[in-house]
Amino acid sequence: MAVAGMFGFAACNNNQATEETVDTVAIENVVEETVEEVADSTVATVENAVEEVVAE
Repeated sequence: MAVAGMFGFAACNNNQATEETVDTVAIENVVEETVEEVADSTVATVENAVEEVVAE
């Protein structure tokens, strides 16, 4: 009886662990777009600061 119970419990956990696939190309594109946006906003901020100093 105990042996049958052990087989029953072992059968409940028979699922294989699945690995999630990560789309590295999509992540790289998001990172590149974010870096470009930050760079563009930084350049715009610096240009605005320089224009304000020149205007004064």
